[in-house]
Amino acid sequence: MKPRSLLLPCLAVLVLGACQRPPPAPTEQRPEPQATALRDAVNAPLDKAKDVQATVDATAAKQDADIEAATQ
Repeated sequence: MKPRSLLLPCLAVLVLGACQRPPPAPTEQRPEPQATALRDAVNAPLDKAKDVQATVDATAAKQDADIEAATQ
């Protein structure tokens, strides 16, 4: 095998080895979420249920206190 016949493949390997994708630029802050309407639609019933549960708990506590006061 002639040394010239190895020159082209070696050169091709060197050139292709040097071609790399540049690393992505680091971002300083996270992007704002785009699906705020969907998130709000999902969270609205949950927030309402939490408010109702707080009302039920307060009413139950008041009822327990009234029963306790009536039995003494």
